[in-house]
Amino acid sequence: GYFYSRWNKCIHSSHDHSDIVFIDNYIFNKDVFIQFNSTVGEFVGYTELGVFNARKWNSDSGRLQSERAEVERYCKYNAELYQAAIADKS
Repeated sequence: GYFYSRWNKCIHSSHDHSDIVFIDNYIFNKDVFIQFNSTVGEFVGYTELGVFNARKWNSDSGRLQSERAEVERYCKYNAELYQAAIADKS
């Protein structure tokens, strides 16, 4: 059989969330074949298929804009919620 998954994550270390990085991994058979990293600002392919898709997806300005917006929409929003929940408990 085949295994496909997509994992995304937000990484930050500052309390003001100024250094948040959004990473979106596309995985096939347990290997990342393409990744979006908000620091890089575009898709990077790690296999032949990944390089092909990265070229195609990077030429789609709507898709890139959507991925880049995840830092604000997903990462910062949730980081602020988690920070408030943790701060209230300490």
